[in-house]
Amino acid sequence: MPIPTEPIGSIPRPAQLLAATIDHAAGRISHAQLHAAEEAALRDTIARLEETGSLVITDGEQTKPSFATYPLAGLTNLAPDGPIIAFADGHTRQLPRLASGPFRYAAHAAPYLKRAREYTLRPLKQAVISASALSLLYPQNGLPQYAREVFLGDLANETERDIRECLEEGAYCVQIDFTEGRLALKLDPSGNLLSSFIDLNNLVLGRFTDAERRRIGVHTCPGGDRDSTHSANVDYAKLLPFLFQLNVGQFYVQLASEADRRRVLKIMRASLKSGTRLFVGVIDPIDPRVETPEEVRDRVLEAAEYIPVESLGTTDDCGFSPFADDTSTSREIAFAKIRSRVEGTRLASETLGV
Repeated sequence: MPIPTEPIGSIPRPAQLLAATIDHAAGRISHAQLHAAEEAALRDTIARLEETGSLVITDGEQTKPSFATYPLAGLTNLAPDGPIIAFADGHTRQLPRLASGPFRYAAHAAPYLKRAREYTLRPLKQAVISASALSLLYPQNGLPQYAREVFLGDLANETERDIRECLEEGAYCVQIDFTEGRLALKLDPSGNLLSSFIDLNNLVLGRFTDAERRRIGVHTCPGGDRDSTHSANVDYAKLLPFLFQLNVGQFYVQLASEADRRRVLKIMRASLKSGTRLFVGVIDPIDPRVETPEEVRDRVLEAAEYIPVESLGTTDDCGFSPFADDTSTSREIAFAKIRSRVEGTRLASETLGV
């Protein structure tokens, strides 16, 4: 069986969609006009992903405000002054803060999947945000009449529902975005925060059967926004043994942009559990240069020296535009990189005779 290859999720939104989103927020166009722009972007994205030869595709997150905040749009019990995430180039992103309970999602991910299904018959994966990322919304000084333990219970319920509805909608795979894993070690080098993240996510994952968990994966990277990262300076060796404790069937791990890939591969080989599949990043979305298929092939062959071929897959290090307003990478470059990943993985499969 050839080595499988899958995207992470987001594709840069076309200028027409970005403009329509701004115009709708300002009241200059109707919801119907925004919907038409979204449908055009979604249809074009899926068609172009199919043209790359991708056998498993996503909706490109064309209609999400961001990979992290899609459940929050429209909630009235949030304040704007939540945690600030600093990136290496100096820019920041700020999460909201929960101002009062209870916590409920305003939107779940399954409708994105259902909407995309109208335009393709190929297997669709759906990205969802982790419980651990959304746990950062709860203020450190607590909330009156809404204890943190109650919040975490509500959050676990909502995250479970988000995953379960996607599985029931027929997702080929549900990918939990865990970009905060490496960031947790930057915020708390003791590892206590990261351990609490792993425990919370495993609490949610424990509600699924073994068969269901084989269709659930986890993605980790050091962030990827406006061609910058938030935690690439944190040693991967401190994260990966924790990461592989997550009770899922598939892992999607940023690797292409690592300075010492062989060192990371050795750590992953020692930590990867039997029966799981490891999708290694062979494309760097932050690098504006399009990798050649031959470069991708060589990265796959390098990974195969450490990871059994039957457990190996390929992916991109991160989404190309996790936040809707990130236009640092063009759509043309994103699709060209994906084509190289697909073709390079095919070349590696032929070289390895699988």
